[in-house]
Amino acid sequence: MADAARARRLAVRIREIVASTLEHQVKDPRLGMVTITDAKVTGDLREASVFYTVYGDDAEVTGSAIALESARGVLRSAVGRQTGIKFVPTLTFVSDAVPKTAQDIEDALARAREIDAEVAAKRSGASYAGDSDPYRQPRADDSEDDADDPDYGDPDYDDDIPHHGTAESDPRRG
Repeated sequence: MADAARARRLAVRIREIVASTLEHQVKDPRLGMVTITDAKVTGDLREASVFYTVYGDDAEVTGSAIALESARGVLRSAVGRQTGIKFVPTLTFVSDAVPKTAQDIEDALARAREIDAEVAAKRSGASYAGDSDPYRQPRADDSEDDADDPDYGDPDYDDDIPHHGTAESDPRRG
């Protein structure tokens, strides 16, 4: 097993070699606007996955995938010549899903911005259903309000309140 740092360095080198070889040596007319985005090498340095994107419609994507598969031997030979390693890893080409995912995220963010704008437009002329300040405010001076109460300070104040279930409120209980 090779160390992870060596695998990363080899992956970067493979990415550069494959991109350069596609640009200068491979003359397949099916090969569209291909961009090599990344490469990953297994820990034993036996297999390499090369990630790519294609600018264009579905026909160009399909044609580029076929062209990359047919040029796999040429690309592997170029990697072997330029890296000088004993065993050249097998190349596997994988269509990169990052641009599609990024576009989906951009679309979702655009929809969220539109919905936020609609909510803001509806909210602009709206007012609160209740008071503008729904929280109770403490009284400024409780002593003034209590002084106005006729039962304030009356020890028999609670006699005016009917007590349910007690002898005082039920005349039959005596």
